[in-house]
Amino acid sequence: MKQFAIKQASFLTSVGQGQSYPAPLPCEIAVVGRSNVGKSSLINCLANHNKLAKTSQTPGKTRLINYFLLNNSFYLVDLPGYGFAKRSKEEQKDWGDFIGGYVAGGRPKHLILLIDIRHEPSAEDRQMFQWTLYSGVPFTLVATKADKIGKSQRAVAANKAAKLLGAPPFAIPFSAEEKIGKDELLARIGQIVEDCERQAEREAGNAVPDGE
Repeated sequence: MKQFAIKQASFLTSVGQGQSYPAPLPCEIAVVGRSNVGKSSLINCLANHNKLAKTSQTPGKTRLINYFLLNNSFYLVDLPGYGFAKRSKEEQKDWGDFIGGYVAGGRPKHLILLIDIRHEPSAEDRQMFQWTLYSGVPFTLVATKADKIGKSQRAVAANKAAKLLGAPPFAIPFSAEEKIGKDELLARIGQIVEDCERQAEREAGNAVPDGE
């Protein structure tokens, strides 16, 4: 089977609270995780574009939903990070309302949930996971910063983190810096895109023309 590849990647737009989203495509995959877990680095790694998503050493900097158009066929969406301690309770509530509305609105067809392979999932990680289950959106768990631990421990640590999250005990170990897990995650995304496109074709085939 041919390896799925991202051959085109471009930033499309940023969406703030109350603003309009871009026209929907058959497949929209959102990347979510706590502040500084490596969302932007993951997106840049997958797209082979170091400056596609802006990375920052300042946790909590991203406050917008950032849309990227990949292969001119699907969206990869960078959601604002959660769990940034310096935000006020009001700001944290606004984040929850904003992201909750986005997820519940039916746009994302799949969520890529990021957790740090080195640490036990935080309370916010667990809350986000419960939120994902409640929303019913399919998900893939990815354990970032895998280069920070020994090669023989990566799969064990990733699966342990998934289990502690309350999920089935499997996560893809990933490192943007050393491209660990890149091919596996790309293959997963390729399957998601293919499934979304097939579903869109089925729905189009079942649509009743006007006047009937």
